[in-house]
Amino acid sequence: MGKHGVSNSPGPAVVVIGDGVAGAATAFALARRGAAVTIVDAGLPGRATDAGAGIVQPWSTGAGGDFYEFYAAGADFYPELIDRLAEAGVHDIGYRRSGALVVNREAAVIDEVEARVRGRAAVSRTAGEVRRVAAAEARELFPPLADDLHALHIAGGARVDGRALRTGLLAAATSLGATHLDAAAALDADRVVTVDGETVPADAVVVAAGAWTDHVLLPLGVRVPVEPQRGQLVHLRVDADTRAWPSVHPVAAHYLVAFDAGRIVAGATREAGSGFDARVTAAGVRQVLDDALAIAPGLADATVIETRVGLRPAPEGDLPTAGPVDDRPGLFVSTGFGAGGLTMGPLIGDLLAERILATLA
Repeated sequence: MGKHGVSNSPGPAVVVIGDGVAGAATAFALARRGAAVTIVDAGLPGRATDAGAGIVQPWSTGAGGDFYEFYAAGADFYPELIDRLAEAGVHDIGYRRSGALVVNREAAVIDEVEARVRGRAAVSRTAGEVRRVAAAEARELFPPLADDLHALHIAGGARVDGRALRTGLLAAATSLGATHLDAAAALDADRVVTVDGETVPADAVVVAAGAWTDHVLLPLGVRVPVEPQRGQLVHLRVDADTRAWPSVHPVAAHYLVAFDAGRIVAGATREAGSGFDARVTAAGVRQVLDDALAIAPGLADATVIETRVGLRPAPEGDLPTAGPVDDRPGLFVSTGFGAGGLTMGPLIGDLLAERILATLA
C-alpha cells in the first residue's frame, strides 16, 4: 500500500470516508467486530461534530414516527457505548446525565410537553424521573434563568462533548487496529478509494462525510438527500460550579447546555441555504445571544469565550440516510442527521457496521 498503510486486522477491508461522529462511530463498530478499517478525513472547516452542543435529550421533541424512534434509541444506547469504549481503553467522552429542564412562559405549553414526555419516558431506559418544578426550583437548578418560567425536569437528560466523543471513538478504533489518515479521499468507483494518488483496497466503502457527502459521491453520479445547514453557537463562562446544571430547552430551536468549569453553550442558529459558508456572522451571534438572554437574563454578565460554527448535514426529508446505495454493491452512506447527530450517530454507526459485515459475510 505504500506510505499510508492499512489495518492488519484479518477481517474484510472497509474504508470509512469522514471521521465526524457518524464515520468515527461506524469505524469503531466495524473494528470491534474484526474488520480491517481505514478512516480518511480531510479535516475541512465547519464539521458539525466539532461544533455540536452535545445535548442528549430526545424525549421532549415534537417530532414523531421513525425519526423519534431512532432519536430515543440513540439516547438509550449511550450507556452501552460507554461500556464498549471503556473496554477499548477510552474512559472520558464528556458524557454526563445532569438532567434537562424544559421551560416556557406558558403553562399550557409545558402541559403538552409533559404529557408527551411522560409517555415516552415510561418506555425509555435512560429518561429517568419526570416531574413538574416551580420557577423557584428551576432557578435553583439553573440560576441564570428568568423567574417567570414554567418548567419540567427530566432526570435522564444528558450532555456529551462532541469533540471528546469523536476523539474517543477514533482512539478506540485505532486501538483495535484501524488506520486513521488525515487526507482527502477520492471515490473513483464503488469500492475504489484514492488517497494522495494511492489506492486503498476495500471490500466496502462507507461515505460518512456529513454535509460534504454528495461531493464525495459526485464522481459516481450518486446523490443523497442532504444539504449543509449552518449552526452558530456561543460559548460563555460564568463564575459558578456548573457541573450539575441541567440543559435548558425553551420549546424552541434554541437551548442552553452546561459543561464543567463554568462553561455554558448557547445555541443555535438553523440557517438553511447557507451552503458551505462556515463563517461566524454578526446576525447569527446576535440571534443566539438574544435567545439565550430571553430565558436566562442572568447570563448577561457572562464572558463570551468562544464562537463555533457547524455545517449540519440536514436531510431534505425527516430521516437521515444510512445504509447501502442502490445498485452499488459494497457502497454505503451515513449522513443527514441534522441537529441529532451526537444523539443518533453512535447507534446508527453500530447498526450500519452490523449490516455491512453481514453483507460481506
